[in-house]
Amino acid sequence: MPATSAEIASDVWQRLPITDADVRCAWSWLTDDEADALFECLLKEIPWERHRLRMFGRELEAPRMSCWIGDPGATYVYSRSRFEPRPWTPSLLPLRERAEQSCGVRFNSVLANLYRDGADSMGWHSDDEPELGSQPVIASLSLGAVRRFRLRRRLPKGTRAVPADTLDLRLTHGSLLCMAGATQRRYQHDLPKSPAVTAARINLTFRLIQVPA
Repeated sequence: MPATSAEIASDVWQRLPITDADVRCAWSWLTDDEADALFECLLKEIPWERHRLRMFGRELEAPRMSCWIGDPGATYVYSRSRFEPRPWTPSLLPLRERAEQSCGVRFNSVLANLYRDGADSMGWHSDDEPELGSQPVIASLSLGAVRRFRLRRRLPKGTRAVPADTLDLRLTHGSLLCMAGATQRRYQHDLPKSPAVTAARINLTFRLIQVPA
C-alpha cells in the first residue's frame, strides 16, 4: 500500500506546494560526506549503458547513461522498450533499505541515471506504467551537480495551453524527493538541458514493480 501522509515523518520531509498531489523533499537526506562517497562509488560500481528507446516512431539513443537494477522478475517496460533488472550492487542494497524506512514502503527496483553534464536530459513524462500500480511511490535521490527538476499538470491530449500548475525545483546533492498519491496520474516531470552545468549528476529512482505471483 502507498505511504500515507501520517506514515511519512513530518520532521524529515518538506511538503512541496503543488495541488492534487503528494510531493515531498528531504533536502539533507544524506550528509555531504555520505553523498560524496556514494557518488564516487556508484560511478564505478554501476554498469552504465546507453539505452535505446522507441520514440516518435523511431529508435533513438537516450540522452543520458542508465541502468535498471532490481529483484529477479522486476521487469520494466518504458517507451516500448523492455528492461530486465541487473543485480543489486553492494552500495545500493543498504540504500534501498534506508529509502524504504524513510518513505514507509517497499521497493524492489531502482532506475539509475547518469547525466554526464548539462547536455544530458530527461523529457516530460509520468511514471505511470501499469506495472507500477495506480498510485506508485517514487523515491528520487539526487547526487552530484544541482539540476532543475520541473513538475507540471497533465493536460488532455491535443491541448496546447501551458499548464498553470508548474513547480520548478533545484534538486541538491544528497536530497531525496518522494512522489506519491496521485502525482504520476495528474502530473508530468522532466530534467531539462542546462548548458551552464559542466559536472555530472546521478539520479536514483526507487520503485516497486508489481511482479506476477
